[in-house]
Amino acid sequence: MHDKNSVAIADVDDRAADLAAIFAEVRALRDRVAKEGRSLFESLAGGAVEADRLENLCHYLCLRRHDIRPLQRRLMRHGLSSLGRLESRVLPTLDAVLSALSAMQAMAPPYTLPSETQFFAGEAGLAEMTERLLGSARTHRRGRIMVTLPGEAATDPDFILDLARRGMDVARINCAHDDHQTWEAMARQVRSAGEMVGRRITVLMDIAGPKIRTEAVMADKGAKLTAGDLFRLVAAGDPYQTEDVRFCAAVSLPEIVERVEPGHKLRYNDGKLEAVVESVSDGEALVRVTHVKAGGVKLKPEKGLNLPDTALGLSPLTAKDEGDLAAVIGNADMLGYSFVSRPEDLDLLEAALSAHPARAEALGLVAKIEQPEAVRNLPALIARAHALGRPFGVMIARGDLAAEIGFERVAEMQEEILWLCEAASVPTVWATQVLEDLVKDGLPSRGEMTDAAMAARAECVMLNKGPAVAEAVTLLDTLLARMDEHIFKKTPTLRALKSW
Repeated sequence: MHDKNSVAIADVDDRAADLAAIFAEVRALRDRVAKEGRSLFESLAGGAVEADRLENLCHYLCLRRHDIRPLQRRLMRHGLSSLGRLESRVLPTLDAVLSALSAMQAMAPPYTLPSETQFFAGEAGLAEMTERLLGSARTHRRGRIMVTLPGEAATDPDFILDLARRGMDVARINCAHDDHQTWEAMARQVRSAGEMVGRRITVLMDIAGPKIRTEAVMADKGAKLTAGDLFRLVAAGDPYQTEDVRFCAAVSLPEIVERVEPGHKLRYNDGKLEAVVESVSDGEALVRVTHVKAGGVKLKPEKGLNLPDTALGLSPLTAKDEGDLAAVIGNADMLGYSFVSRPEDLDLLEAALSAHPARAEALGLVAKIEQPEAVRNLPALIARAHALGRPFGVMIARGDLAAEIGFERVAEMQEEILWLCEAASVPTVWATQVLEDLVKDGLPSRGEMTDAAMAARAECVMLNKGPAVAEAVTLLDTLLARMDEHIFKKTPTLRALKSW
């Protein structure tokens, strides 16, 4: 029979040894992250402002290069932070853990315990940047609601006023549709509605970019593309049929037909159809359908095409966009920038904006993350945006992103974008198909209600236009407020439960 005192002493010794080992591991991790982060910051910064926020992003990126899952479990066992919620405060969290471990071993901490203000500085910075870009938060919820306006809103002030009263915080004008006069009228109606409800409603104008779409199409009446079918894309001239290829479409950007290669993937209409290029010749490409939704898909004009394997080499700023900038500068609080992928794309836009007279308030910029290259370059895009000094945010354009990287990856990718942006105090907009069934048909699905609830972790949630968009604003206003009581980013907030 073991002596109880001996067992107790052994347990204490084991605990002391475990704490010492954990302390050494956390300190080594902290020092490694600080050193690697400094090197990454120097390569990214290039004179960037907001250095603290960019440094924290660099620390986060360096931390996430390491698999710390075993360390997390060992920390949890001793009642310490698992490091799972440190996006906005990497070094402060590691320093706080080291201080706690030092106290548990009756030794002086190697780094000063951060004050409460220092510890939560990242959260405060994100709130400040969000207000600069999107406008003030409501008293009952943190997240903003963005609504895409239909062109008819230009002549229907009551429609916009109803949206404002229900909770719209940001009005989105899609410059791929309508004209300068219509956009100006919509923006004017938004300002007027804001005055009537007693709060500022901001305006985002989304420039079109080089959207790749089908144009004229030819197909047998009522025919649908199914798995195994061939269809033809033509760079110039009218679409035509042959005996073996009964579907054909012209494209909005003819050069894509010259840049695709056999084996490249193609997705049509937000991924409702997937295909692979079989051959390319003389200004046309033959494409074989590999996957399609049940019942098939009609080939229609004005539907999006995504080519995730093809290096398109397209400028994100088209001649149309440059012609639209004067209207954006004159009417919007922020500009939505499509197809941005590299830091140089931000410089391109900045040069185009500098050709216009300066505004009293800086025009905000929302980079739409739609392509794999944009995901890879997100830290560099954030660093360049910091250097440019404009209010800056990121839109997670989940429709195009899913079509580019595959539906199976979009869920994890939207999480990673949320984490990186939080680490850099960059506000995010959760976009594409939020409450889509409700917006279109007046009744939400169970799945989209869950999706909308998870969207509360972003700083803004975007609704598309549709017959029941006003009802969707009302529902989302309530849902975001309720979710604020339960979760902030990755952190559960434990309000009293009322169901039990």
